[in-house]
Amino acid sequence: MEIPEDAVLLRIFIEETRKWHGQPLYEAIVLKARDMHLGGATVLRGPMGFGKSHRLHIAKIFNLSLDLPLVIEIVESEAKINEFLPVIDEMISSGLVTMEKVKVLHYRGTHPKP
Repeated sequence: MEIPEDAVLLRIFIEETRKWHGQPLYEAIVLKARDMHLGGATVLRGPMGFGKSHRLHIAKIFNLSLDLPLVIEIVESEAKINEFLPVIDEMISSGLVTMEKVKVLHYRGTHPKP
């Protein structure tokens, strides 16, 4: 699978506890991206954040939020991202979705060393 040099970075900001048909939303999004043969997806968990509601989500010893912010990042061709957007639009009831142009320098798999 190849990602073109001129690609798009899709970022999806959601809360960790969001669900899609009983499954964690972030898992559902990543699995759908894989089903649609996108180049890859990464889920990042943030130790602190807030969104439109300004409710603070924070991970501290005495105030451990179980609803931390998550960011899902997907880099792919603009055409494939545009095909994926209606799918995630249906899945996401709240959150932030951004898209920006990126230049892919490397997209390599891991190979065992000889």
